[in-house]
Amino acid sequence: MSETADPVGEASRLLPAPRRRKRPDIIAEEIRDLIAERGLKPGDRLPSEWLTPGALKASRGTLREAKKILEVQGLIKSKTGPGGGAFISAMAPVEAIQLLDNLFLFKQPSIADIYAMRKLLEPELAAGLAGELTPQAFAALQATVRLYEEEPETAEEEYQQRLAELDFHAELARQSDNEILGFVCVFLLSLLREMTVCREIYSRPNPELRERGLHYQVQLLRAIKAGDAERTRSIMREHMEEAERYMLTRAVLRGWADRRQGA
Repeated sequence: MSETADPVGEASRLLPAPRRRKRPDIIAEEIRDLIAERGLKPGDRLPSEWLTPGALKASRGTLREAKKILEVQGLIKSKTGPGGGAFISAMAPVEAIQLLDNLFLFKQPSIADIYAMRKLLEPELAAGLAGELTPQAFAALQATVRLYEEEPETAEEEYQQRLAELDFHAELARQSDNEILGFVCVFLLSLLREMTVCREIYSRPNPELRERGLHYQVQLLRAIKAGDAERTRSIMREHMEEAERYMLTRAVLRGWADRRQGA
């Protein structure tokens, strides 16, 4: 490499040029900052004077567009009629995840990519819950396991039990005090639920896999209840590694079968 080469400069040239923000985007951001600064909460009315041309030095048309941007972002909702107006709204985690699912709709991540993240995050998430769950939270986790304690009688029941396994992990994430960590883990589970290849894998009968998943989750419950963070972390890591091997193997076999049918 030349002594005068600038790898940072070279990399920056590969990035897309920043999009020039339009005036409505800027005004929407200013309103969002005001909401945070004034401590407004979901359900509070957005002060009408903020949407007057003189307040933010913007035309009525620009203010209308800024308001639409905030509505699309889920930050405000408009109500008509007596007592109507613009009100502060909070986007539910499920709504945010649906938006992110759409982001990956046309360029889905690979199973390996998803499990690379799960192997890092879920052991730490589970370890953080060891000895910390309330009796009610622990009961909620146990309830997800009970959904597939009985032998499935149909292929549809087995498929629903496979989804219940994911529900166990989602419930773990919901109990985490680290909301960012929990949100990311639930998002990864959502990707697995929505990917066509994963749905096909889950729909295939596999009693042995069901028993292995149940084994890991029972062991996790015991370690969490005992407050053993290191054991909880170890069990979850082993669980994620085994799940990854299974999913990747099945995905390869599915691709091989598809190629044979197309030959």
